[in-house]
Amino acid sequence: MALESFSPVTLACFRYLISGVLMLAGALLTGAHLPRGRELWLTAGYGVITLGIGNGCLAFAEQWVPSGLAALFVTTSPFWLVGAEALAPRGEPLHGPTVKGMLVGFAGVAFLVAPAAAHFDAHQGMLGAFLLLQIGCAGWSIGSILQRKQPSRAHPFVSGAVQQLATGLVFAIPAMLKPQPVHWTSRGILALAYLVTFGSIIGYSAYVFAMDRLPVAVASIYTYINPTVAVLLGWLVYSEPFGVRELIAMAIIFLGVAVVKRASVSVQKLRPDRAAESGQYGE
Repeated sequence: MALESFSPVTLACFRYLISGVLMLAGALLTGAHLPRGRELWLTAGYGVITLGIGNGCLAFAEQWVPSGLAALFVTTSPFWLVGAEALAPRGEPLHGPTVKGMLVGFAGVAFLVAPAAAHFDAHQGMLGAFLLLQIGCAGWSIGSILQRKQPSRAHPFVSGAVQQLATGLVFAIPAMLKPQPVHWTSRGILALAYLVTFGSIIGYSAYVFAMDRLPVAVASIYTYINPTVAVLLGWLVYSEPFGVRELIAMAIIFLGVAVVKRASVSVQKLRPDRAAESGQYGE
């Protein structure tokens, strides 16, 4: 909906500048610790990799494919995340039960969005969108793991605010060099406000916090929950169909989530002496 009024570059610029400024203003008012020096630059850089590449690719791809199909394409994100974690120094190795749980969740999402995908014309840039979204997933995963590994005294919410402001500033450069027309409609403004509030201030902050505190495999399965939330919102707000297929798909998705969570807990019990390696603030 936001892309009806803003170009992808302009949308990312507005969205992350607003959320970053609001969150950092809140951090200053509450006296929260702010990253400084090298930590500040690294946090900002990791944010540009995560949000700039990850979410930027999504915004461009949704010009070519519907959001339901994009949601299916980005369900590969958990595999990118656990793969990046496994390749990182002292990273958690891949485990069969975890991968099986992710595949179950992937199957649930595929079943959920299958009707929308079946009615889409494959000649409308589907391959390009898929490849672009895989680049986005890779950027999102690498940036997230790098931030997770970075020791920091700043609260994850503050780190997320720095990342969002940095991403907004980076996108401001192409937005100013090659301005695109903006259609100021109530629909577009409300969509932008929704993305700023729920997608950035609440959603991304929750993601950064989860990545700081939870095993990567557990934190990564948010990708499987997003489509179920979208379907529920579509049913509540737009009276979109919600029936047996949606219930079965959600059951499959939550089964996959449960398998991943159980597998991750079992691995932690087997390795109780493993030191925390995330950048939990104050450590």
